[in-house]
Amino acid sequence: MPIYEYFCPNCRTKFELLRPISRAAEDGICPGCQQHAPRIMSVFASFSRGADGSVTAVGGGCASCATHACASCSLN
Repeated sequence: MPIYEYFCPNCRTKFELLRPISRAAEDGICPGCQQHAPRIMSVFASFSRGADGSVTAVGGGCASCATHACASCSLN
């Protein structure tokens, strides 16, 4: 089962829920205030360490580019 991220606009809490894909479109229930919270876009980065110890980004670039070298990219 995938992990989805949610943000509660009522108490401004960000939280994760492990749930089946069939429930992906449903709002989550905030663990803090018990209100409905919409799902938000998850952002993550994946890295690989080479035999020499160097670290390389794995996969595509950030949402705004594919170069891994823009000023706002956390993969630099």
